[in-house]
Amino acid sequence: MGRTKGRGRRTVTVHHVRAAVHGAQRLGVDTAPLLQRARIPPLLLGDDRARFSPEQFARLVRALHRATGDEFLGLGSARSRPGTFAMMCYASLGCPDLGTALERGARFYRLFPGGPNLELERGEGDEAVFGIHGRIRTRHESQIVAEWVMLVWHRLAGWLIGRRIPLLWTQFAHPAPPHADEYEQLFDCAAYFGGDRTAAGFDPRWLSAPVIQDEASLQALLRRAPDGLLGRPEYRTTVAQQVRQVLAGGLRTGGGPVGRHRARPAAAGRLPELREVAARLAVSPATLRRRLDEEGTSFQQLKDQVRRDAAIGSLRETGEPIEELAVRLGFSEGTAFHRAFRRWTGMTPGAYRLAYGHTTG
Repeated sequence: MGRTKGRGRRTVTVHHVRAAVHGAQRLGVDTAPLLQRARIPPLLLGDDRARFSPEQFARLVRALHRATGDEFLGLGSARSRPGTFAMMCYASLGCPDLGTALERGARFYRLFPGGPNLELERGEGDEAVFGIHGRIRTRHESQIVAEWVMLVWHRLAGWLIGRRIPLLWTQFAHPAPPHADEYEQLFDCAAYFGGDRTAAGFDPRWLSAPVIQDEASLQALLRRAPDGLLGRPEYRTTVAQQVRQVLAGGLRTGGGPVGRHRARPAAAGRLPELREVAARLAVSPATLRRRLDEEGTSFQQLKDQVRRDAAIGSLRETGEPIEELAVRLGFSEGTAFHRAFRRWTGMTPGAYRLAYGHTTG
């Protein structure tokens, strides 16, 4: 039998999984069976280093929707009935441009007691702001709902006009959490904490972009939900994202970058090295290091992130031998891979696969 190698897709932190089940638990729902159906071992939620695939998280969110009968998963101050989000989307489809669609969506949710108080500020200068005023519930619960609302509106806004909308900044009305470094990756911009509200700024010219979607494409989007709404598309708007994309692409193709800039082929099954990535991006290695440093990261950090996500994906989803996986991820020896994986997850690769991953037979 053949096998499909892990693709190095982004993984979801345990913090988001814990938050997702919190509201259902508050309502008295037994979440253990829901976690198990999503292939998320309940005991793993006690490990701060645990990470999960986007598919696992999407399955969990769908199960929680059904169990709670609430699109806010029991985390809001009032229940949001199933179908509310869909009707808001249908209402926005008839708008001539994105600005009108966002304003209509915000007004739609203000019709419901306890709904998020969304507001679009068109601004006089170089930026428009879309944000949430006030708290949705208690401090802990409002954090995750506000984050998800902002994430979904950003993805939905881009989908409505068929274009990526680069954000200038994001701000959150709560202190920086332990996983604060994830926010810049989710929103592809600088993230700030402890503000007076949760909001994001962007170029106001996007507000005049025409809405191009129709009911057929909306139905397709809703069938896939929450896939594509809670995930993070790879937009490659920062140097770090470009580097990560080249690294992940090298894993998918079993080698380094291709093209006229490549000095020589990368070793088969290995991540491309710094000089190869720099050549692919048409910059010198020193320039690439400097630009990554300006963005608050490094080549090694990005390489570890890609390795981590690819390792987790392979162990969960495929029967790829661990020795081959270690080589493909660029580790010189199996013990180095075992040490790194234990640092990432607190477990050895073999124990992780046995407990949570792919089985053969």
